[in-house]
Amino acid sequence: MILSSNNTAAVALTSNHLHRAAAQYGTPLYLYDAAELDAALSRVRSAFGTARVYYAMKANPNLTLLRRLHAAGVGFECVSAGEIARAERIGAGGDSLLVNGPAKSDAEYAAGARLGATFIVDRAEEVGLLPPHSRALVRVNPALEISTHDHLATGAAGSKFGVTLAQAPAVLQALRDAGHTALGLHVHIGSAIRNAQDFTAAFARLADLRAETGPLAVLDAGGGWGLNADLPGIAREAQAVATVFGAELWVEPGRYLTAQAGTLLTRVVGTKQTGRSFVLVDAGMTELLRPMLYSAEHPVSALWEGEQSGTWDIAGPACESGDLLARDVTLPTPQRGNLLAIHEAGAYGAGMSSNYLTRSRPAEVLWEDGELKLMRRRETPEDVWAAEEMG
Repeated sequence: MILSSNNTAAVALTSNHLHRAAAQYGTPLYLYDAAELDAALSRVRSAFGTARVYYAMKANPNLTLLRRLHAAGVGFECVSAGEIARAERIGAGGDSLLVNGPAKSDAEYAAGARLGATFIVDRAEEVGLLPPHSRALVRVNPALEISTHDHLATGAAGSKFGVTLAQAPAVLQALRDAGHTALGLHVHIGSAIRNAQDFTAAFARLADLRAETGPLAVLDAGGGWGLNADLPGIAREAQAVATVFGAELWVEPGRYLTAQAGTLLTRVVGTKQTGRSFVLVDAGMTELLRPMLYSAEHPVSALWEGEQSGTWDIAGPACESGDLLARDVTLPTPQRGNLLAIHEAGAYGAGMSSNYLTRSRPAEVLWEDGELKLMRRRETPEDVWAAEEMG
């Protein structure tokens, strides 16, 4: 039986499955449910209909996941040379590839052009940096108050992303004058957005540009939807503004596609009482940075039975006061070796994991059709320092 914390989440895998994975591959461990990955994509396609779907690769760049999405006809939004290389590795390119980012390198322009990607222009000066005869979208910042953590609010006036509403028509024209194909506009206002009205406001501000831009081929409405968002409602509004421009609708889900499919498994190392009650575990900020970086709250389940013993903070092994995976979690009395599940960890979990403290990044495993399939082996210390050995 899975005993959930006060932040509850539906868990597709049973406690037996989670124990089996941890026993076979050790902890910390990332475990993904293939059925939930497929279900999330199905929800997006059901809501957005014929819109073209591009996966924001930064959410989780594991090649196994990318190949599954590529086989399902999903394109990719890449924001680094490494991500472009991953796309090429799985055979993606052309219309299935977007290259985004506020500070693209020469290598990224070259790789994107070689693969026939569409570039997302983030500032006016970028028009002169694009490879000849590029396809491009212009990213617009609607300058809104966004209902998410400040570090995730990319559509806020103070963020580093996009051109202003006033600049957008001129940048579109500059692309045309330079011999590029100006496909249309792009807007992505953030991630883990709590209030759907943020999307309504962003789309309305874009629609106001129609008189200056004329018809466009594409409106890319980005992603950033909360995991419990009303996708059909957001889709109707996105399609409405695309219709205003006479444009094809594109969307870029990232976290929405992978978060709920992923679970971080971690074992209890011990407990400690100071001014608060701590459960010490073998995973921490090096395996899941989001709580420290974004104050993100992940549901937690105890995979053991017993009487509830009050609330606990889940603390990792790093010598950092901020190395906490969760606070005030209600648990049965913890014992060394007990297994905990940290849910909604399939996005920005393994992808942000690090070798800080010379920790080895965890294995990643896929649960599919009743079988566990290794997606990424656990690193060894030798893997971590291999690039430092010069002879």
